[in-house]
Amino acid sequence: QVQLVESGGGLVQAGGSLRLSCAASGRTFSPYGMGWFRQAPGKEREFVAAIRWSVNSTYYADSVKGRFTISRDNAKNTVYLQMTSLKPEDTAVYYCAAAAPPGLYFLAHTRGAYKYWGQGTQVTVSS
Repeated sequence: QVQLVESGGGLVQAGGSLRLSCAASGRTFSPYGMGWFRQAPGKEREFVAAIRWSVNSTYYADSVKGRFTISRDNAKNTVYLQMTSLKPEDTAVYYCAAAAPPGLYFLAHTRGAYKYWGQGTQVTVSS
C-alpha cells in the first residue's frame, strides 16, 4: 500500500509563493508518475501538474503554466509543487496522487490515471 502525505499549504497574499511537498511511503514505491490536483469549494477536482517518475517529462494545466513548477526527488520519494505569482483563484485544497503504469498512454491530466491519493493540503490566497 502507498501512502501520500502533503504539506506546505497555508495562507498567502496574492503575488506570493508557496511550495507544496508530497512524501510517499510504501514497501515498493515506484510510480509511473506523480500529479497534483486541486479542488475549490463547489468545483470539480482539476488537474494542476504532473511529472513522470523516471524520465524528465512534465505536464501543466494552462492556468498554472509559467507560474507553477513540479519537481521530484526520487531518493526521498517526494514530489514538490513550487507555486509563484499566486492568485485568489488558486485557492483550493491541493492533492497529490501517484499513477500506476498506463495501459497505453499516460493521460496525466485525468483523475483516472492515478491510483493513490493524499488527503490534501489547503492553499488560501488572499487578495
